[in-house]
Amino acid sequence: MRSTPPNRPSTRSSWRRIGAAAAATAALVFAGFGTAVQADAAATASSKVTYVSTPCATPKHTGDLTCKSYRVTGGLTAFQKMQAAKTGITPKAADASTPSGYSPTNLRSAYGLTSAAASNGSGETIAIVDAYNDPNAESDLATYRSYYGLSACTTANGCFKKVSQTGSTTSLPSSDAGWSEEISLDLDMASAICPLCNITLVEATSASYANLGTAENEAVALGAKFVSNSYGGSESSSQTSYDTSYYKHAGVAITVSSGDSAYGAEYPATSQYVTAVGGTKLSTSSTTRGWTETVWKTSSTEGTGSGCSSYDAKPSWQTDTGCTKRMESDVSAVADPATGVSVYDSYGVTAGWYTFGGTSVSAPIIAGVYALAGTPASGTYPAQYPYDYAGTSSLNDVTSGNNGSCSTAYFCTAETGYDGPTGWGTPEGISAFAN
Repeated sequence: MRSTPPNRPSTRSSWRRIGAAAAATAALVFAGFGTAVQADAAATASSKVTYVSTPCATPKHTGDLTCKSYRVTGGLTAFQKMQAAKTGITPKAADASTPSGYSPTNLRSAYGLTSAAASNGSGETIAIVDAYNDPNAESDLATYRSYYGLSACTTANGCFKKVSQTGSTTSLPSSDAGWSEEISLDLDMASAICPLCNITLVEATSASYANLGTAENEAVALGAKFVSNSYGGSESSSQTSYDTSYYKHAGVAITVSSGDSAYGAEYPATSQYVTAVGGTKLSTSSTTRGWTETVWKTSSTEGTGSGCSSYDAKPSWQTDTGCTKRMESDVSAVADPATGVSVYDSYGVTAGWYTFGGTSVSAPIIAGVYALAGTPASGTYPAQYPYDYAGTSSLNDVTSGNNGSCSTAYFCTAETGYDGPTGWGTPEGISAFAN
């Protein structure tokens, strides 16, 4: 098994100012932060973050799957509060001209990926599967990567590719503003974690199981060994057939959002062949790690998903005893909109910077971690890999918070070791995601 030791930047590194704009609206790339006590104190009087579901979170047609993302509309995000603590400047409400969410540097710091992101991933391809077409996908991705100092990822240099569910580069689905927000989020998060990876965007004709599943198969047929899926829906008796038709791809790391509706199982996160990715609230702390996480939950109907499947069989590597079938989730990463991530988007909205949350954030992050860890072993299902490192320092155990009420405590409540909302925890380097 391959392992790269975590390499964290100093918590005393400085802010890098971008451009010559006035201080109130200057764009700051966050390359470090002060103490958590200072950040928390500065945030005490700050306004609460407000946000809305992205339009693709509402199905267009009966039976459609939905995306798992929220877009911040007001208040002060965790990133802005850290900025205020560092600079002493009272933060202003976010606007589209300035990033207000966590940056690639923040995310790599939080998950011990700084060293791996600088050297790993070249030659690997992450596929992003979403519905409908984002006509600005490549140009928006270019803006994000340029701003954060990431190498160009374009069609021209062979890094980026956009195709339909049939593999066509010219006959693409109809465009959709809501799903375009989701696409921008997914592309940016894959880039943030694995900047040296190639990216293939596979656009399904619609958000139906059949079309998204066909896009899934196309992603694998095109050679991707890492596929991120930020969508889902209610479980049904049909899902075991979808398993074998669309998600059973040995040797491919397939990540799926656990859902944003708090406690309750969703599919395809409960497929036995995928890595179900839960969501956390990510904040700075005075610990050695520099960060701390709890279960993401905003209300009884909003937070990371989890639960015991009613249909999918329990994989052999999953050994919790309270659920006789597949248990969701396996691992987790940041998802709370209040501790959300910066994304650049321009189709159907004012072109600019937005902060996003939801488990649509965590799924592509984990796909990126798998890509940094290297090509999965032939014949294996990479959802098993973190279980081989259960309880070790290769994963950050999330032990506080819940996503609702349940009769079996660990189904909905974080605890030491495995629990439904966060699985075995969040990445601490890449070891737990390597074969």
